[in-house]
Amino acid sequence: MPETPVITIDIVSDVVCPWCIIGYKKLEKAMARFEGQARFELSWHAFELNPSMPPEGQSINEHMAQKYGAIPEQSKANRERLRNAGDELDFTFSYHEDMRMVNTFDAHRLLHWAGGTGKQTSLKLALFKAHFTDGRDVSDHHTLVEIASSVGLDKKRASDLLATDMFAAEVRAEEAEWQDRFITGVPAFIFNRKFMVPGAQEPDVFANIIESKLLKKAA
Repeated sequence: MPETPVITIDIVSDVVCPWCIIGYKKLEKAMARFEGQARFELSWHAFELNPSMPPEGQSINEHMAQKYGAIPEQSKANRERLRNAGDELDFTFSYHEDMRMVNTFDAHRLLHWAGGTGKQTSLKLALFKAHFTDGRDVSDHHTLVEIASSVGLDKKRASDLLATDMFAAEVRAEEAEWQDRFITGVPAFIFNRKFMVPGAQEPDVFANIIESKLLKKAA
């Protein structure tokens, strides 16, 4: 019996990027079509939408106006579109007027550590939920430790990591590596380190890459 092919998927994203969780949920639907035909190994990589975001964060309305020139009515309409997209994918966006954009560098340090534990995807999804659904501050160390613990990661090790600059250099290097590969926006999905799919594409797009570019070659 032939061995089930392994498909690696590198996902470059940020935990405060709504299209990153939407893109992942669509990828998840595509992967489900190949149950028994392929095994998927996912790795998440750091990208900061707002690398200069101060520790106190910024009001989402102020942020959208400053970064994108969006007036409040436009921001409200965009959030409604995201809510609707999330509902179709079983993910809840709970936007509110007091929501803040925050610095995500420490979250990426935790994710880098989690990459060697088998719990990286669980942590990433928990961070998405914490920010977008529960309205938690994913830059706060206490919150990050609680989230890490909730997915089975060692609470003390998470706390010790955040109290130092552990993995800071590694995350910076990783961010630079993907930028050198001309990834300037997220999400980006790289299949078997060969085929890059930008953005939150529909499940059919991901499925076509998997079937035509990867499985047929493995056959």
